[in-house]
Order: sequence, then structure tokens, then C-alpha cells
Amino acid sequence: MQAPASLSSELKSVAAEQGFAALGIAPAVTPTGFHQLLQWLQQGYQGEMSWMQSRAELRRHPESLLSGCRSVLMAAVNYSDGAELCGGPRISRYAWGSEDYHTVLKRRLAPVAAHLRTALPSCRTRVVVDSAPLLERDFGRLAGLGWFGRNTMLISRGFGSWFFLAAVLTDAELVCDEAEERNYCGTCTRCLDECPTDAFPEAGVLDARRCISYLTIELRDRSVPRELREGIGGWLFGCDVCQEVCPWNRFAPHECLPEFTGRRWNVSAERVPVEILRMTATDFQQVFGGTALERTGRDVMRRNAAIVLGNLRQLEGDAELLVALRDDSPLVRSAAGWALCRRGGAVGLAAVREQLEREPSAEVAVDLRLSLSERGGKLTLRPES
Repeated sequence: MQAPASLSSELKSVAAEQGFAALGIAPAVTPTGFHQLLQWLQQGYQGEMSWMQSRAELRRHPESLLSGCRSVLMAAVNYSDGAELCGGPRISRYAWGSEDYHTVLKRRLAPVAAHLRTALPSCRTRVVVDSAPLLERDFGRLAGLGWFGRNTMLISRGFGSWFFLAAVLTDAELVCDEAEERNYCGTCTRCLDECPTDAFPEAGVLDARRCISYLTIELRDRSVPRELREGIGGWLFGCDVCQEVCPWNRFAPHECLPEFTGRRWNVSAERVPVEILRMTATDFQQVFGGTALERTGRDVMRRNAAIVLGNLRQLEGDAELLVALRDDSPLVRSAAGWALCRRGGAVGLAAVREQLEREPSAEVAVDLRLSLSERGGKLTLRPES
């Protein structure tokens, strides 16, 4: 038996009280995006995210997460406070908060699930946020929240694309919303044109192996490919370029939950890369523990910081890079050597040559040698301060 339409309205009201911008309800089906996902995986676009391949079949239907699932409630919550940032070291907006968004969304969706169970005591529910094998964007579209932009993001006419998605799965049959069948991107291709690393082989298809978010967050066991390091620019963690240039984000709200506006450090943006390079394991945990950045890990963040300093050569950081060149982590040593060669100081170049003589890792040695070779006198040596 289908639940009354009034219950769907009640659930949306509870979601709004919890700070969600919208809640839509979709039927539990196999989304069309599942077959596109399989094609995407066959192309190898997932890179080293092997979990996407191994758990692909679980995304065929929500029943893999909740047996007998009949309805999927999709909730969207804004995470941008509208601050305008240009240039310099940067962290993706979604990770600015003082608390991991997984925890926040689960906590705020709990009352929605509780209201549903109170109304229908025999029903079962499960709150799902991001890490479970569910095609959230597909169900967001089926729930009427938005359409797929050329940058693969779900975009809402009412609040752009600066939002998290979370779901409540239930075996209750709820009155569903109409799916968003139209695409409102028109002829705009700004997201494709402005991508610093050309990560879109075609509209609506992302090659994660070239995406700055993948390179700075998911690529953890090896160095960033040399040909993509310059494109990372000032991005320490993630990337927002394809959303920043999207015209629909002019309609995004300029406020968000307090959990998404807090900061864990009290230094200027220009100082963040050197502070990250200086961090001990304890420091890293104290600053980033419980946030989205914790999962990436200290060594990857320090690798990213070195790359940023190699790209933003006007920033201070030579002393920290010289120390990082002797770090225990091969990832950090490679990136520090590349950055010092990019920055071009005589002391830094000499240090890279010395490190090359004693470098224990053959892979790092090759990277350092290439960095020195590419330096090859193309740039005038920067005078030491």
C-alpha cells in the first residue's frame, strides 16, 4: 500500500527544519546511470579507485543496501557560504567545515528517518551518505532535484550545484516526485573549457585520472603524473573550477550550516602550504581530525602542499621544501624536488642534486632527475633571499 501524499509533505518539512535545501522522493529502481557507470569503468576512467570496480554491481539497485527497498528519499544541503576566492592556495569548498560532512548529514537526516518510522512503524529505513554504493546523483535527478550538467554535477535551477546529497532508503512505498527530464545547460561549455587539466574527454564524462580532485584526494600511493602537476595550480585539496564558472551557481544561496563554515587553522591562506609541510602526525590529527581532509592523510596533503609551492613560486616555502626533500615519504620527496626545481633557487637546485646522489628509491631518483633536466636553464635562477 502506498503511503498518503501528506506523509511525503511532512518528510519534506522535517528536512527543511534540519537545514536541507530540498528533499525529493524517487522510486527504488535500477537507474539508467548504472549502465553508463559500467561503460565508464570499462574505459578505465576510475584510475586507482579500485573500490568503484569491485563494488559496481552493488549500485545496480538500492536493494543491495536495504532489502525490499521501494523508495529513496534524496536530500540536498548547501555547503557554500558564497565567499569569493581567487588564486592562491585553495581547498575545495566542500571541505572547509570543522566537521566531516558524512557525520553532519547523517545526524541531520536522522529525524527524517525517525518521522517516517513513527508514521509507518512497520517500515525499515537506512540513512546513506556518499560512502555507500548508491548512485546518488541519479536518484537526485529521479527525485526531481536537478539535471546532470556537462561537468557531471547535479545542478538545481533553484540552488546551483554547491550542495551535498544524502539519502534515506526505505521499504515503504511513498508518493514520489517527478524526475527532472530537461537539461538547462543550453549551449554553455564553460565547465569543459576552463578545466585546468582537460579532465573531460566529452561532455558529461569525467576522466578521473586527470581530475584535480582525484589527483589531490584519491591518488595516494604514487606521485601525481608530472604532466598534470602544473595544472593543479594552487589546489591543495580538491577543485571547484567547473562549479565556479557555472552560470547556474549565480543562484546558489550564500549561507550554509554552521558545521560547514568553521575552520581548523588560524593562518592566512598563503601560509597554509608551509604549515601543512611542517605538520607532524600529531599536528595533522589535531588540525584535520574529524574533517574531510583526514581521510586523505598527512603524506598526501604534504605532497600536495609541495606541488602548490612549486606552482605558486611567489609564496615563501623554500626552507620547508628543503626539509621535505629529506622526508621519509617518497611522495613528499618527489614533490619537494619538483617544487624546488620549479622555484629555481641555487640552494634548492643544489639540494636536489645532492639528494639525487643518495636517493634510496629508484622511482624518486628518476623523478628528481627529470625535474633537474626540465629545469635545464629554461628559467633564470631566482636570487636567494
